[in-house]
Amino acid sequence: MVIDRSQVCIFIPTLNEEPTIGELISRFREQGYSDIFVMDGNSTDRTAEIAEKAGAEVVLQQSRGKGNAIIESIGYFRRPYILMLDGDMTYLPEDAEQMIEPLFSGCDHVIGNRLEFPEKGALSRLNLFGNKVINDLFRMAHGRYLADILSGYRAFTLESIRQMNLREEGFGIETEISSESIRNQQKITVVPVHYVKRPGTATKLRPFHDGAKIISTLYRLAKRSNPMFYFGMIGGVITILGALTGIYVVFEWLNDIEHLPLTILTALLIMGGIQVFMFGILSDIMLANQQELRREIQSLKNQRPPQ
Repeated sequence: MVIDRSQVCIFIPTLNEEPTIGELISRFREQGYSDIFVMDGNSTDRTAEIAEKAGAEVVLQQSRGKGNAIIESIGYFRRPYILMLDGDMTYLPEDAEQMIEPLFSGCDHVIGNRLEFPEKGALSRLNLFGNKVINDLFRMAHGRYLADILSGYRAFTLESIRQMNLREEGFGIETEISSESIRNQQKITVVPVHYVKRPGTATKLRPFHDGAKIISTLYRLAKRSNPMFYFGMIGGVITILGALTGIYVVFEWLNDIEHLPLTILTALLIMGGIQVFMFGILSDIMLANQQELRREIQSLKNQRPPQ
């Protein structure tokens, strides 16, 4: 399929990417992409200056964090298709065409799976393990396996990214984008892309700190897209605590020792856990009805004759 590059905006959120940003923009321009937009997170080096000289439109970010960079940028997009990638040259411009092509075939959101072809040394064993755990947890929480939910190489239609209700300020933004895409029932395609060692700039990731934050974000977002998982986990933990105290109470009772306050606590924990679990079931039913209503509205919009 022939891709109309004039319909594509290359979007690059940056923070101190002086060694790589110029070459990255030049390689995209060599491929025929003229609309290159950089949202700079107030870099302390010459990133913004180099990007502007290389031919990109540069806007300085008002707040901090990658998530805020993406959220602020949505209002600047004018092209019908957006290709987003980091400015550190870990993703290759040569993979752009296969990222964009599904959009021209009716896809809403494309995720570049960097775990398919990582260059040797680009991802540590800890990174690979952490990504696998997070991807599996995402499948449990949101009901779909997307191979690499933390990928920074993504493509969207303008309509699909505007549908997303994005709030995450930092590195949790990729998880939220994946979650919102599923919640809005968008057509998602995963394509393999190359991932190379970060040249010239130090990584901004802190594996344990950021990993814990991403897992927390993943679980919190399940409240909107999979309430049964979210409330079921809470209800399950409370019920298990009640069951454990109950076992202790029964064991003591068999030894002619009564624990009336603990017995009351056990009953409250078990009843509370079951109630939270039932709330998850009701929320899940409400979500299913909401999704069905959304599908009906979309179907009516599609059937409406053009003006």
